[in-house]
Parts: sequence; structure tokens; C-alpha cells
Amino acid sequence: MEIRYATNPTETKHYDTERLRQEFLIQQLFVPGELKLVYSHVDRFITGGAVPTGAAIKLEAPKHDMGADYFLERREIGIINIGAAGVVTVDGTEYTLESKDCLYVGLGNQDVQFHSADAANPARFYLSSTPAHKSYPTVKVAISEAEPAHLGSITNSNERTIYKYIHLNGVQSCQLVMGMTLLKPGNMWNTMPCHTHNRRSEVYLYFDMPEDGVVFHMMGEPTETRHLVVRNEQAIISPSWSIHSGVGTSNYTFIWAMAGENQEFSDMDHVAMTDLK
Repeated sequence: MEIRYATNPTETKHYDTERLRQEFLIQQLFVPGELKLVYSHVDRFITGGAVPTGAAIKLEAPKHDMGADYFLERREIGIINIGAAGVVTVDGTEYTLESKDCLYVGLGNQDVQFHSADAANPARFYLSSTPAHKSYPTVKVAISEAEPAHLGSITNSNERTIYKYIHLNGVQSCQLVMGMTLLKPGNMWNTMPCHTHNRRSEVYLYFDMPEDGVVFHMMGEPTETRHLVVRNEQAIISPSWSIHSGVGTSNYTFIWAMAGENQEFSDMDHVAMTDLK
């Protein structure tokens, strides 16, 4: 498990490109046959990827890093499959996830394993985990069951559909909020006009991008903006003080996961376009 420590806005404004990438960009999450995990001290997020290509991959807790006997001893997790069909087994119960389906697994479940329906065309499980203090039921939500919200316009290059999976009015959790945004063809911008939310942090995973495509992810304080070049299936850690917008060379999809002081999706500190620098 890779460990990332929290940074502050005063220091961050002095970082060069390489340092920004080391602190905030997760470049390689999906490795065939492996479980990859990144532990961030920003709201204690664990972000990961599992690509089963043979035997099942078990979700395990590195004892030195987590101090737990099993991964969900003090945690909850949201899982979204971005690959071919796969199965997540939770304490002996199987949940089949097609592409873009979500599974929430609550505190106290001890045995979580990932399988691909076809090892030659594997599932690609994206994981977001946060600390938890109460156990909620394991729930699967297919993308066909998630209520879509259509927002934006082609005029502003941000016509998109938002799917909320884990949230106050959907799957219940302790603090994890998780969903997915799909931009329609011809649209490239997300989360602009931008905002911060000082009461919680966020992690983005960008995917459904061509091999030569990139997203210019905007970050930093509203008056001290920076950018990171993000490629397919790479993730961004966004602290509470940072904006988190992006513009791509074509349309793309991203998964967002939030955790912190509350679970109100609309809790945002909007930034006027005239104040952005």
C-alpha cells in the first residue's frame, strides 16, 4: 500500500509539476492480477484498483499501514466496475457487477474477493474506502437502477449525466458519498464554474478516454490555480481547499467519491468566474 500525506495550500503553491503529480495524481491503479491501494491522509481515503485475471483477488488490510485484522474492520467501501463483467464475493454472498455497476460494502464484513467472469476480458474494480463507525447493509446498485440527472448544455461544453449511487437519498453509508458523471460527445468540461467544499475532500477517477486523450485537471486555491495532465484510468486526490475542475481533449467519464464533515451533495462553496485566477 502506498502512503500519501496531506499537504496544505501554502506549500502547494510552490510545487513544480513533478511534485504536484507526486502528491495528488495516482497514475497506476489497474494492474492485471493485482490489487493496488493508495492510502491518503486526506480524510483517510483509500483508493484502489483490482483486476482479476486468474485466481480471485482478496481485499486485504496491510497490518503495518492500517492496524486492522481485516480491511473493513473500521471501514466501509464503494466499488464500481469499469471493465467487463465481474463478481464481488462478500462473506460468501456473490454480487455480479456489469460495467458501471456499484456495490457498497459496510463495516464488519471480513472476506471480500474480486473475480472476473472472463479472465481474458477482466473486470476492473475501482475502490473508494473511508473510515466508518456504524455498519450499513451491503447493497448493489446497477447503473440502470440509479436515477440519472441530466445537467449542462452543449453551449457550455458540459452536457452530462450524473448518477448518484451512495448518498443520503440512495445507498446509506457512514460518510462515503460516491457516484459517476458521463459527459456526452462533444462536451469536455466538468465542474466549471468551479467550487470548493471546505468540509470534505474528494477523489476523482477519469476513464473512458482514448489512449492519446488527456484531461487537464484544474486544482489549487481559486486564486492560485494549478493543473495536472491526467490520462485514462488515473485518479486525483482533491483536498477540501482545492477546486477540482477539468477539461478534456474529448468527452470522458469520471467517478467521484467524497468524505468528510457531512454527506450533503449540494454542500459547495461556489467560486465566481470573476474571482478565478
